[in-house]
Amino acid sequence: MTTILTERGEFTVAATNGLWLTGGEAARVTGWTLKPEGMCRDGQCVPMPPMALRDGRVDVEAFWRRLGHPVLCADDRQTWVLGTGAGERNAALAGLMAPDFTLSDLSGTPRSLSDLRGKKVLLVTWATW
Repeated sequence: MTTILTERGEFTVAATNGLWLTGGEAARVTGWTLKPEGMCRDGQCVPMPPMALRDGRVDVEAFWRRLGHPVLCADDRQTWVLGTGAGERNAALAGLMAPDFTLSDLSGTPRSLSDLRGKKVLLVTWATW
């Protein structure tokens, strides 16, 4: 059995020859459904090259890369990670707002994040645990 980690969760599937999954397993793992026109979700379809479809199975690794997302696997090819592409991550982060907080700088002067609103800020954190 193969373990696949995604933002949707952790899935155990019967993959063959890498990450070839049945259409049903591919849908469960990715949220995209195999249809005659390709892999589809919410009215959007991504055409699949013939070499990525075989005997009702989908090469999920090829599909995921076609979407521009990263794919990683363990050396034994039994554990895979289907990551989120940079565009989707940036879009998700763009609307987020960091909570305000106040910390002292190296000279002991209190600094609040809200005082820097509208400016680019690099936060560096460190912990011993």
